[in-house]
Amino acid sequence: MIVLTVTIICFAAAVLVFWRIPYSGTRAEFQKLVSGLTDGEPAAAAVFTPEDWTPLPPPVRRYFETAGFTGYPKMSAMQAEFRKVKFSLGPGKAIITIGYNQVNSVARTDRIAFIDAKLYGIPFQGLDTYVEGTGGMKGVLGKAFTLFNQRGAEMDQACLVTFLSEALLLPSAALQSYITWKPIDNLHAEATISRYGSTASGIFTFRENGECQSFTTNDRTAVGMDGSRQQVRWSAYMDDYSNIDGIRQPTRLRAVWHYDEGDLVYFDSDNLLIEYR
Repeated sequence: MIVLTVTIICFAAAVLVFWRIPYSGTRAEFQKLVSGLTDGEPAAAAVFTPEDWTPLPPPVRRYFETAGFTGYPKMSAMQAEFRKVKFSLGPGKAIITIGYNQVNSVARTDRIAFIDAKLYGIPFQGLDTYVEGTGGMKGVLGKAFTLFNQRGAEMDQACLVTFLSEALLLPSAALQSYITWKPIDNLHAEATISRYGSTASGIFTFRENGECQSFTTNDRTAVGMDGSRQQVRWSAYMDDYSNIDGIRQPTRLRAVWHYDEGDLVYFDSDNLLIEYR
């Protein structure tokens, strides 16, 4: 009995030490994917000019004209960091605090994000990936136990439309031929992205001062941790714009599922920081 007790205590101590060390397989996978993300992409060798915005619908053109991108070096990738994000585990479920880091690639339309959090004191880490047209969402508990690993055509399209929702934050992507723009009115424009055999669309809404207010789509399936799937209207809201290094950027981003029973704000961060490569 004493031997068993000592064994259990030693095992528990080893687990706690393992949880506290910086290394994790999920983080290492994220870093490996990111390290090769821009391999083979040409370095930005030009700057944005007013001619770049000319073909775009009026509110999109006004967004870029007023955001400060004219004369700014064209980028091949974007890194976004969110800290202390309020994240909901689902309708009626707990809200936890997470760290969220992502990198988007212009040429490949790849998008890779790492989630770092704790569930009841146990490390929880996740990996959202869209690589060469394949989307995925994986969650790992205690650095060792995979809770879910969602794949499939619906995930592919969901990840593709998520990339589209962030296109205005990454101007080089917004100008690529894989995104087509359709004017609606002075404050709205529709965008469609086509990659790797998948297509997704959504509507961007703008404020009178040129800021992008939101992106809304019906092409993003709500995929639960249990594998459940539900077609739900989805929006991303961009607020609290600040001038950062000469560029007007939103510092708050919220992601919302518009369920029939009411809206669920499942991602809410007011400290977004964007860097370009």
